[in-house]
Amino acid sequence: MSGTGEDRDQEAFVGGLGEALRITGETFHATGGPLVDGGMARGRRRLRRRRAATVTGSFAALAAVGFGASYAAGAFGAEAGHGSPVAARPEPGSTTQGKTSTPGEGPQFSASHLIKTLEGLLPDGKFSSESGRGTEDGLGPLASVVFDDGKGKAAIGLSLGRVDPEGTGVAEQLACPEKVYTPYDSCSSKTLADGSRLLLLQGYEYPDKRADTKWWHAYVVTPEGYTVDASEWNAPAEKGEPVSRDEPPLSTAQLKALVTSKEWRPILRALPKPQDEPVQQPVPQAAGGDTILKNLTSLLPKSAKVTTRQSEDGFAYVVVNDGKGASLVQINAQPNMSDVEGELFGSGAQTLPDGTKVVTHQGPGEKGGQGVVMWTVDTIRKDGFRVVISAFNSGAQNTAATRATPALTMTQLKAIATSGKWQG
Repeated sequence: MSGTGEDRDQEAFVGGLGEALRITGETFHATGGPLVDGGMARGRRRLRRRRAATVTGSFAALAAVGFGASYAAGAFGAEAGHGSPVAARPEPGSTTQGKTSTPGEGPQFSASHLIKTLEGLLPDGKFSSESGRGTEDGLGPLASVVFDDGKGKAAIGLSLGRVDPEGTGVAEQLACPEKVYTPYDSCSSKTLADGSRLLLLQGYEYPDKRADTKWWHAYVVTPEGYTVDASEWNAPAEKGEPVSRDEPPLSTAQLKALVTSKEWRPILRALPKPQDEPVQQPVPQAAGGDTILKNLTSLLPKSAKVTTRQSEDGFAYVVVNDGKGASLVQINAQPNMSDVEGELFGSGAQTLPDGTKVVTHQGPGEKGGQGVVMWTVDTIRKDGFRVVISAFNSGAQNTAATRATPALTMTQLKAIATSGKWQG
């Protein structure tokens, strides 16, 4: 482990995996302002941030950081409370009411024990760059190694946690993402014979596939609320290292066997009970997704034939095709946004006769799709009701452009955003 090459492996793996281990409960930001709460924000949907909006019109905020951050980091989160994907840091302005974390049952286990357990459950091969935390560590137990079965080095990490199995966001954390925002090769979510719920994903470290790094993931929640979360890559580090093999070393069957192994049960029993979730301050109710989708589709030009549609509270998207190629159109409707009006609607904003302010943006897409452009119209009414709509010249932000320009013009986007239907 002291050789120069292995030292580099250690640095790269710890540095790269460290990004995935960060808690994703924090608000994500991009140049221009806080991000819009949208389609890919699974596991955070019930913790809606009404400031989740951006001058650049970003949607589906968590999709921008890829599978590794939007799924794995939720369970690997260093500050998430014993690896819990839902025991996130309280929202600003919230108050925590409930019991303080209490000790678990049985003896505690060291980091070296977790590492040895992980290595014992993996196929034959060589291990390097071992790292871990024990059950007494306040950041939660985990183990990570660089594994080589003779076909190339691969980073593998696993964390253990404990959640309220009926808690906020657990079901959504176990749901497959929407492919229009995050591509993947396969995904399944099912309930096992013992009542445990299992998610298996085979995807990519980067949604835009700017690198060939694959990211495969297994996440299980037992009926008691114990969680085991495993990730593997086809490179010796999550990021910053070239791929070393075509695919990660473990098949989905092997990943399932890894996270459901009985070897983890004694260690899991050492974990404390999760803290009660923070009580959120009341926030204005977002417009219903079905209503937003209905309004959006009714306002589209007749030439824009809808091929795909989806919605949730405050958000909807469609993929349309006017015969010239697929085009993604997405919209957010947010009440009571007056307190960010100054940030989002500056001196360059147009003010309509009814007092509605309008700003427009045209620029490159944000998710790396080759040649993708993003056209946005952002509006806010006098009562603080905000409607922001964007259209792309591709059916997804992370795939190459399918046409020269979006299917909707800026004039059409403005007409949709300022329509009187949003006031009904």
